[in-house]
Amino acid sequence: MMAWDFWPYLIYLVVTVAALLGFRKAVHFAAAGGLAVIGAVLVVAGLGHFDHGLAGYWLTLACVWMLAWLFAERLSQAIREGQVAERPYGTLIPLMFGAAILVFWQAVTLGANVPKVLLPAPSGIWTMLLANLPVLGADFVQTFLKAVLIGYALGCGIGFAVAIAIDRSPFLKAGLLPLGNFVSALPLIGIAPIMVMWFGFDWQSKAAVVVIMTFFPMLVNTIAGLNASGSMERDLMRTYAAGYWQTLFKLRLPAAAPFVFNALKINSTLALIGAIVAEFFGTPIVGMGFRISSEIGKLNVEMVWAEIAMAAVAGSVFYWVVVLVERAVTFWHPSVRSGQA
Repeated sequence: MMAWDFWPYLIYLVVTVAALLGFRKAVHFAAAGGLAVIGAVLVVAGLGHFDHGLAGYWLTLACVWMLAWLFAERLSQAIREGQVAERPYGTLIPLMFGAAILVFWQAVTLGANVPKVLLPAPSGIWTMLLANLPVLGADFVQTFLKAVLIGYALGCGIGFAVAIAIDRSPFLKAGLLPLGNFVSALPLIGIAPIMVMWFGFDWQSKAAVVVIMTFFPMLVNTIAGLNASGSMERDLMRTYAAGYWQTLFKLRLPAAAPFVFNALKINSTLALIGAIVAEFFGTPIVGMGFRISSEIGKLNVEMVWAEIAMAAVAGSVFYWVVVLVERAVTFWHPSVRSGQA
């Protein structure tokens, strides 16, 4: 081994020792963050200098993990002690943790020579994603923009309307609520082929599956929310001679808003899962579920992971949008106000 080959090992050793000393000393989170950034840059730049499987390679991996841990520990302490605001500094912790996971994933797959069929490296997944953007875009439109969004809107809307009807009518409460429990217990694997037979192979059958999956959570949460208002508030509305609909819109629906948004957040993930799984049972030659099913048969695992990554990003953004709408609508609720404090 040539003399210059020792320099990467020496650099990483120094950074690792600095990280260990940082755990023992009360360093500021900014210093820990700077150290983490320096270590991350050195890791990315120096992975090619190590022979995979040697001690220096795994020292690099341990260094990255310790630096990310140090930064998260110091920043969490600063937030708890009120030195910095939770927003936006709190978002740096999951970002750092996610970056450390990706580096760990990349290092393990390369260092241990893991076959691509079992677990491809993030770099390979990223390359596959960039090389197939038109295909992934068409799958996104077919699955998310058509099946997920339309089915989500219909399922949540119908569930909300049925909950209002059940609350209004004791007869419907005795008849429809048990039926809703029955529908929620139906297995997705059994529903999807039936919906394909009823509505065809295009996105309509997947939207129908999404409607079924999102209907019951919205129904149950809305009914629970409508019963959340206290007896004192209802008595006050009666003293004002308020009718059912006045009480509903001015008292009970505002009280039910957190429950409704809880169902919307739950359904934002259920809808995507339902649409993708439904595509396994029949679909045109486009869609996330179709692509995952066909590419895994070809052992093109990197393409499968690219689809999974796109679905994860789409689902996370969808959930985040629902959360933003919830904060804008229910800003008055104690749970929202305490989270913004």
